[in-house]
Amino acid sequence: MVFCLRRLPEIDAEEFSRYWRDEHAPLFRQYAEALAVRRYTQSHRRPSRLNYALQEYRGAPDGYDGVAEVWFDSVDSLRAALTSDAGRAAADALIEDERRFIDHAASPIWIAEEIEIDLG
Repeated sequence: MVFCLRRLPEIDAEEFSRYWRDEHAPLFRQYAEALAVRRYTQSHRRPSRLNYALQEYRGAPDGYDGVAEVWFDSVDSLRAALTSDAGRAAADALIEDERRFIDHAASPIWIAEEIEIDLG
């Protein structure tokens, strides 16, 4: 699962990163087993001249504040977790917490299949 996050407009980038890392991640860890999560990563956007130069060079829109990646053994294991009482409670608790710092309406999320490319 890939989740491209945009922070709520009233939260600055530093506070968004702090909350996501220091508050939400421990909560996520607490519910990972109920959701059958095998791996979870957070990629935090950092302000830098290089980021702005890349954006300008490519003519790209403003980027996301972060990207979360959540790995499961299979889509079926995710489905099974989400249909259990514990999984539904975990998902509800995480979404409730996300509403404190993530603009859900501006943050796309999708299920993906990772394809590793051999670079030879």
